[in-house]
Amino acid sequence: MKADDLVLMPLGLRFMNRRFPCTIGRGGIRADKSEGDGATPAGAHKIVGMLYRPERMARPAPWAMPIRPGDLWSDDGGDAGYNLLVRAPYDHSHEALRRADPLYDLILITDWNWPDVIPGQGSCIFIHQWRRPGYPTEGCIGFQRDHLRWIAARITPGSRLIVRS
Repeated sequence: MKADDLVLMPLGLRFMNRRFPCTIGRGGIRADKSEGDGATPAGAHKIVGMLYRPERMARPAPWAMPIRPGDLWSDDGGDAGYNLLVRAPYDHSHEALRRADPLYDLILITDWNWPDVIPGQGSCIFIHQWRRPGYPTEGCIGFQRDHLRWIAARITPGSRLIVRS
């Protein structure tokens, strides 16, 4: 493991010799993740992107990209845009990245099922803000806002999220 790896442990996530409380998917950790199961996939997943809401926060890192009005994430396994950033209007199943709540104000994007997408294996696993302590995600990893900002300011593209089953 490298110093800039995020390592999910039973008592939280370790990064740069600090431990942070976090939440995982309602389906637990699974080695056989599939779309809609709510599970956090086991494995080593690279951090491949960072998105943020520029009207809600300063750029958290030089490589972060702003979330624009109309930015969506496709979760439709039957569409060519599956597991990719797409733009509205978009007639297939998707998640809006610009939300009224702060859940997606800052997103670290992993390479789960990307760039070689396998329909049905599950769309992207994000690292984002949690709803509240202990409240599960749909498979992503959630953090307290200030902890997520601290991590985002120090992480680099290619760092890994390591999730053991």
